[in-house]
Amino acid sequence: MSASTVTPAAPASGDATTRRARRRSAALGVAAWVVGIGFCLPALWMLLTSFHAEADAATNPPSVAAALTLDGYRTFFGGGGGPTPWPPLVNSLGASFFSTVLVLLLALPAAYALSIRRVRKWTDVMFFFLSTKMLPVVAGLLPVYLFAKNAGLLDNIWLLVLLYTSMNLPIAVWMMQSFLADVPVSIIEAAQVDGARLPTVLRRVVAPVAGPGIAATALICFIFSWNELLFARVLTGVVAGTAPVHLTTFVTSQGLFLAQLCAASVVVSLPVLVAGYAAQDKLVQGLSLGAVK
Repeated sequence: MSASTVTPAAPASGDATTRRARRRSAALGVAAWVVGIGFCLPALWMLLTSFHAEADAATNPPSVAAALTLDGYRTFFGGGGGPTPWPPLVNSLGASFFSTVLVLLLALPAAYALSIRRVRKWTDVMFFFLSTKMLPVVAGLLPVYLFAKNAGLLDNIWLLVLLYTSMNLPIAVWMMQSFLADVPVSIIEAAQVDGARLPTVLRRVVAPVAGPGIAATALICFIFSWNELLFARVLTGVVAGTAPVHLTTFVTSQGLFLAQLCAASVVVSLPVLVAGYAAQDKLVQGLSLGAVK
């Protein structure tokens, strides 16, 4: 009888590679969760501190398991006889909203001229827009203050609208130029063949196609306007003070009211968080549209 030949099994190299890939993916997932939680910890700590009493918020080390209370929010909304926060919140909302609308109205035709119907030396124009952001904000503070004083525009909300528009316009043009560069020229030419003029093309052709990019630009400009403090602190007073300026009133010569400040910060952050959550789909699509070529 002939002896049967036994072939040795090949090493399971494929299984080992798969296991290493799974372990690497799991490690990256855990690292991503750790980094994400690390970024969220300051906001979560601020939220927890806002529900503490002032005595518990000022302890060192912090008292994590202290009793929860709504005194900080009651004080912020004027429950303890303090100033009401509604005028600063309305001022911030108005300045951010109107400046964002003006930025979009000005940036859309500018981006159209720089991406679809490109003007001569359009790269130089783009660099000029970028160069306007290289000037430190503090360097322009005194000239703007003197202009506002001589023009009688101090403590005027419309001055902030104009300033926020001029500050956010270069960023908006850069972003929307990238978004509009992906708009097919053929549909614009088809609309022009049908007799559509430039305002109609921008409103009914370009804007719907680049809607996610426009939404992302609007949200970023709104956030920048909402968070601006330096110009609002110097150029406003009682009438046109914004929400960030109102937050500085919790740092007084009597000390830092930490619980009230955290409660005020949570309330002031809510409009931006709500707007970002409501437009998250458009924001992701818009940022991806501008990044992927």
